[in-house]
Amino acid sequence: MDAMTKMWVSLIGIGLMALAAVIITLARLKTKGFLKLVLSTAAFLLLVVGFLCGLISII
Repeated sequence: MDAMTKMWVSLIGIGLMALAAVIITLARLKTKGFLKLVLSTAAFLLLVVGFLCGLISII
């Protein structure tokens, strides 16, 4: 993998983790019940995918 591809994968990972932080903050402050569970699960999945992108860009 060349340096430019690693850079883009890393930036996508950072963006996904930032999006996950925004979603989990909104889910905790503004929602209740089932919607809160759905948003929290989506945020967790984005966090995991962002972490994997970051890990791939290091390797």
